[in-house]
Amino acid sequence: MARATAPAAAAVALIAVAVLGGCALPFGVKAPHKVDAPPPVDPAVTSAVLLANRLEVVQRLVEGAPAEQAQILATVKQDYDSSPTTPSDELEYALVLAAPGHPGFDPAHARQLLRNVLASPITLTPSERALAVLVLRDVERQLELADENQRLQMESARNDHELTVAANRRLQAETEENARLRKELEKTRAKLNAIANIERSLNRRKSGTEGQTQ
Repeated sequence: MARATAPAAAAVALIAVAVLGGCALPFGVKAPHKVDAPPPVDPAVTSAVLLANRLEVVQRLVEGAPAEQAQILATVKQDYDSSPTTPSDELEYALVLAAPGHPGFDPAHARQLLRNVLASPITLTPSERALAVLVLRDVERQLELADENQRLQMESARNDHELTVAANRRLQAETEENARLRKELEKTRAKLNAIANIERSLNRRKSGTEGQTQ
């Protein structure tokens, strides 16, 4: 009986060694199914993909037709209003508002959102923060140029108004001077006509006196 159990014990031991050691099992014996663990998620890759998608939306918004622009603006605005506001959400909406070339361009609102994002205690990813800083600087520059342009326009309008007032004053003075000269000319003509009449009267008298003498 001992002889019969020895080979079976050896076979059991061989299977155990094969399973534990990862070796191939004997023919007909199936290894237990091994479940592969999911690969770890890289936050940097996730953030890069998210930013790429957002920048693609901004590109479509800038280059799209008016109907597509209106649709993108409505969708982004609805997502921003309906979802919990996080720095990432604010950054997405700020990117849309900061992009010129569409009806929803609002650099002042974009500046406010970007400042909120950068001042939030909830940290952004490094790529998100870098993008927020760059866009904020660009928006602030745009607003500075707009303010400077408005100041120059106001100054130009003020100068034009002053020039117009000065020109009107000169025109009024010239008009009054012309009127005065016309009056002086009329007086002079009246005097000349009076002198001419006197001379003609004297000449007639002189001619009459000479005729009586002869």
